[in-house]
Amino acid sequence: MSIVYDFKENIKNDELEKVACVINKGGIVVFPTETVYGIGADATNDEAVANIFKAKGRPQDNPLIVHISDMEMLEDVAADVNDVERKLMDKFWPGPLTIILKAKENLSSRVTAGLPTVGIRMPDNKIALSIIRASNKPIAAPSANVSGRPSGTRLEDIYDELKANVDVFVDGGQTDIGIESTVLKVDEDGIVNILRPGRISLEDITKLGLKARLDKHIFADVKEGEKVESPGMKHRHYAPSTKTILLEYDNNENYMFEKVKKFVTNNNQKKIGIVCFDEHKNTYESMGIKCITIGSKDNLSEISKAIFSTLRYIDTLDIDVCIIQGVKKEEVGTAIMNRLLRACEYNIL
Repeated sequence: MSIVYDFKENIKNDELEKVACVINKGGIVVFPTETVYGIGADATNDEAVANIFKAKGRPQDNPLIVHISDMEMLEDVAADVNDVERKLMDKFWPGPLTIILKAKENLSSRVTAGLPTVGIRMPDNKIALSIIRASNKPIAAPSANVSGRPSGTRLEDIYDELKANVDVFVDGGQTDIGIESTVLKVDEDGIVNILRPGRISLEDITKLGLKARLDKHIFADVKEGEKVESPGMKHRHYAPSTKTILLEYDNNENYMFEKVKKFVTNNNQKKIGIVCFDEHKNTYESMGIKCITIGSKDNLSEISKAIFSTLRYIDTLDIDVCIIQGVKKEEVGTAIMNRLLRACEYNIL
């Protein structure tokens, strides 16, 4: 029977100690971060880490991110940190940035999916940091959801699908950012390769005077058999059960409207929904489409916060197919489009 602790208003020290005890005994805890909820366990415990994969139904070749609370803990899990990586840590930690580093042997090999590297981040969330400190363990924690489903940004969205395999849930309310962390790796030439986009963007990194680029797989699928160093790069991700189709953003709004109108005409026997900007609701409703608004087209932070709960909401509607309106591929919009492409399984209108 899973236990739920409510830390939305304040962290209760006696309950925090119980959560830490579960971690230290090899148990599984779902907890909030500033990005999404994580499903975590002691990153040095093979059996505990194996239970994360079991709880999520996660493929074994998909590495996990390790969460730490301070730089002293970093020394326990990673080696050979270079100057560029230190510069990124100084600027963005704690925060939604994961850096791929050389893994130390005390980590479970299940965490790294057999790779010599591991993704490390220091979350900017007082509940997450308190749990890591109280347990005094690095915590391996992928997003809290069944693999392939949208990540959890509210406990109520994920409780039922995970409760059979989780010891403790910690409720911290809605997460602030709503999409997972940026994952990057610094190559031998000091160039920052962004493997998974997030709130911290290519533009944010280049402002530090660093050279950076987007990995080729951000807007393309990974071939069968290819190894990846970051979660979210292969396998079906973020997808609702309802068939979804991505409507790519175009500065010519009338062009987008016409594409949708044509789709509706050609599929007049189907019940169609659309996830759209607030500003476009009236236009799409006039076409007879059920609209789910996700925020203003000019507020990417609002959209990123709502994207995963909206993808889950789609499955509660009586529709056959749902069009999802894309955003501009700039700043956090790059991350949003990365998630939407995978949620729609590369089906583009």
